[in-house]
Amino acid sequence: MNDTFLKACRGEKTDYTPIWMMRQAGRYLPEYQKVRGSVSFLELCKRPELCVEVTLQPVDLLGMDAAILFSDILIPIEAMGAALEFHEGHGPILPDRIRSSEAIDRLNVPDPDEATGFVMETIRLLRRELKVPLIGFAGAPFTCATYLIEGGSSKTFWETKKLMYTQPEVFGSLMEKITRTTLGYLLAQARAGAQTLMLFDSWAGILAPCDFERFALPYVREIITGLQQTGLPVIYFANNGATLLDLSVTSGADVIGLDWRINIGDAVRRVGRKAVQGNLDPFALLLPREELRRRIQGILEGARDAFGHIFNLGHGIHQFTPPEQARIAVEAVHELSSRSAAA
Repeated sequence: MNDTFLKACRGEKTDYTPIWMMRQAGRYLPEYQKVRGSVSFLELCKRPELCVEVTLQPVDLLGMDAAILFSDILIPIEAMGAALEFHEGHGPILPDRIRSSEAIDRLNVPDPDEATGFVMETIRLLRRELKVPLIGFAGAPFTCATYLIEGGSSKTFWETKKLMYTQPEVFGSLMEKITRTTLGYLLAQARAGAQTLMLFDSWAGILAPCDFERFALPYVREIITGLQQTGLPVIYFANNGATLLDLSVTSGADVIGLDWRINIGDAVRRVGRKAVQGNLDPFALLLPREELRRRIQGILEGARDAFGHIFNLGHGIHQFTPPEQARIAVEAVHELSSRSAAA
């Protein structure tokens, strides 16, 4: 097994900087599109043999140093009893918006092995196939709550902040129920064989630091504390979270994910003795080869004093990215970081 990724998570010396990319098993790959052409997105998420196939694709085709389970952050939210639909071009839709205590009471905290057993079966199957570590994941409670409250994605998050500010007790009860669900779901992934666990807080960046500290961070801390029993590295990624970095460091996570809106050298100094993950702008993959290599070199140099560094994009790879550009990035990270390690 190539354990370079796990070593970087733990802050151990590596021969080169490992790389994987958020959303690496996805629409930019023709091989994924072929699989996806015969099933809906939600059906794909629930078919272990197909999830295994698309999870393996970027590892086999591009040489990634870690695989991330193919799934969606809203799978456990559906298991709580929330109706979930995916419409092409519109993202997820949750038609029964949760904005009252009565609606929250109708949600349950599911048994993850019973309600999302297909996810655990995918993990078990992947562990038989993979020669790199497997990352399990979930959405952080605040991000999942926004989908439940808004009924899908949002530009303003009006309903979420209205509930948060005007009915904090109701908002808190929703967050507590999501937190219990998420912790159980991630513990089940660990039992099934996931080797690292990641919390995606896609919408944390809409919060002022004081609101993040009050309304989101305590629930992240509760989950990460609960995951310590697994002994697995935990990654926390707050998208658009440069203003939240100092608080994110207190989450308890072993690795702090960074988007591209912060200089990685500055972030390394603020994070201290934790590994960092990031942080190439996903659109920078469109740069000409040599310019892309220079951009990657700059990130590697900026992270040279990091406790541990996992190269990644600052968010998910865009669906229209040419796969060859992703391959160039992987090869550049391996080559350039190997030179630095040998120097």
